[in-house]
Amino acid sequence: MTSRTDEALGYEQARDELIEVVRRLEAGGTTLEESLALWERGEELAKVCRRWLDGARARLDAALAGAEAGEEAEEASGASGSGSSSGSGSGSE
Repeated sequence: MTSRTDEALGYEQARDELIEVVRRLEAGGTTLEESLALWERGEELAKVCRRWLDGARARLDAALAGAEAGEEAEEASGASGSGSSSGSGSGSE
């Protein structure tokens, strides 16, 4: 379960703390109880990072979809607009 404090962690903070947890686990020298506590903390931090990354992916996907929709709309209006302009411009010259 994620605490309220974890909810307030930014991605970089959670990532940096996770790196430290992994470093301590890899270094060894901790008791089984300490190692378990570190592992649990690492799992919580990984979830925080995953939520941030999932949110960033969703925002990126939405921005890309919006950009594609904008380009399609621009192409559609540009194609009809340029046809009208060409016709008008040719007639007046």
